[in-house]
Amino acid sequence: MKILVASNNAKKLKELATILDHAGLSSVEVVPLSAVDAYPEPVEDGRTFADNALIKARAGVVHTGLVTIADDSGLAVDELSGMPGVLSARWSGSHGDDQANNDLLLGQMAHVPDERRQAAFVSVCALVTPDGYEHVVEGRWPGRLLREEHGVNGFGYDPLFVPAEEDAAGTARSSAEMSPAEKNAISHRARALAQLVPIIAELVEKSEAGK
Repeated sequence: MKILVASNNAKKLKELATILDHAGLSSVEVVPLSAVDAYPEPVEDGRTFADNALIKARAGVVHTGLVTIADDSGLAVDELSGMPGVLSARWSGSHGDDQANNDLLLGQMAHVPDERRQAAFVSVCALVTPDGYEHVVEGRWPGRLLREEHGVNGFGYDPLFVPAEEDAAGTARSSAEMSPAEKNAISHRARALAQLVPIIAELVEKSEAGK
């Protein structure tokens, strides 16, 4: 059985493949966008992570006929009423300018006391099938914001984010100071993808029964 992941991000593809393998679903072939005929990139104009994940997953199904998984993710800061949220990648106005986004967030949070710097990375994954079945799951990785950047691993807001697990362990590393393996094991996306395993297992069972 093939599942399209509506992304060319190698890390996302490997993460899902690893989770499926550990769940005994190694027969599932994870297909990136680069392996299918190119189609117009949908406009992600949803108000929520779920809206955008569904937009991308539905487009994948329409253009390829394959079961499709798509995700939308970002940082939700309690003090900012859940923002940057869906605007995380373009919080400063320019899409994908990590440094500008971090600088703006630090400025906005400059006078916020430590006890009110809670935040969470959020990932919402949508699975859509050609027969119209849709399933949406959310993974949250809670933590807090630092007052300056620490670490060079990762991307985006990683240098500003200390996961709750790190505080509990007394190490207080930012997610940019963690190894990729450490981060992937407990990240918001891993938590979301893990919730899709039973759904995928059911689809595999139905697919094999129909052969």
